[in-house]
Amino acid sequence: MKKTTTSSRRQFIYNFGMAGVGIHLLGLSNSMAQMTDISTQSKKEGKLGIALVGLGGYATGQLGPALLQTEHCYLAGIVTGSPDKIPAWKEKYKIPDKNIYSYDNYDSIRNNPDIDIVYVVLPNNMHAEYSIRAFQAGKHVVSEKPMAITVADCDRMIAAAKKADRQLSVGYRLHFDPFNKEMMRLGTQKVYGDLQKIRGGFGFKAEAGQWRLSKEYAGGGPLMDVGIYVVQGMCYTSGMEPIAVTAIEGQKTDPARFKDVEQSLSWKFDFPGNIVGEGEATYDGSMNYLTATAEKGQFELKPAYNYGGQKGTTPEGAMNFTPVNQQAKQMDAFALALKNKTRSIVPGEMGKRDVKYLQAIYEAMRTGKKVEIR
Repeated sequence: MKKTTTSSRRQFIYNFGMAGVGIHLLGLSNSMAQMTDISTQSKKEGKLGIALVGLGGYATGQLGPALLQTEHCYLAGIVTGSPDKIPAWKEKYKIPDKNIYSYDNYDSIRNNPDIDIVYVVLPNNMHAEYSIRAFQAGKHVVSEKPMAITVADCDRMIAAAKKADRQLSVGYRLHFDPFNKEMMRLGTQKVYGDLQKIRGGFGFKAEAGQWRLSKEYAGGGPLMDVGIYVVQGMCYTSGMEPIAVTAIEGQKTDPARFKDVEQSLSWKFDFPGNIVGEGEATYDGSMNYLTATAEKGQFELKPAYNYGGQKGTTPEGAMNFTPVNQQAKQMDAFALALKNKTRSIVPGEMGKRDVKYLQAIYEAMRTGKKVEIR
């Protein structure tokens, strides 16, 4: 896989309005001095401060709002290169000027005691660099999924975390969703007997021009983006790790849009105990399910992977759980783990494991052979 150069990264970020302009050039108002410094108040309440790196759709629509609902952490700072985004974030989240960074002065975050955790929400191929730099600045890190685009990058991130004596977590929000947690319970505790098969699929229509359609920045196509949810679902429902995989790329009906990545694909995992895992992912259609077949019946989620709205059924009827803000639960759990000096339940090692599986699927798809997973 082509290694992204520093110059091409900067050009990409500039083109997409994500970085490039120093915050000190923005002529920001000093009016924040007149506002209540929520950092001071939140620190008094024992909350840990999080800085979001990248203010794209997920940070804006999900993570930021979720941090208004968290109990153990709060939005302390932002890292952006889009000057037009700053006023709205300052006003909504009462972020002081001293906690607003650009990609040019990102490393100076080491001097800010308000920020305990850095949450990297950038294109996939930038997760490793900005996570490692955060560790070097003495901060804990959450990397959005996939943790990186190569196993080697995952190793570098884990090594940097250990060297800094800081924790690395991955943005696996579904581990905190009650419906997906029920799939874990039903499968791993064999409530309906031994598992026989797990099926899952996730997909949507990706429009042209998105960075996720660039292999350089995404590391691949729908497998890296939505397929990883299916891989995760199979693993946490079974409580097992796959030992081999075969895969087939779907037909490209729009080769211009998908010139760089797969349009769709399907794969089959072999799990211990003759359990089969059948997965599919696409950027050109809608699917959203996780189904487990056991000796005494079938249980499933449909939809399974959304930010909310999960619906589940079992042989005994519908699942009935109160929906939660998955992102708030995820970030609170990490903050609480840090405060209690325990490990994240979605650590970097899990992120590396999943990247290994994704690469095995791609190898099987590319070669047409069964790939053993060691």
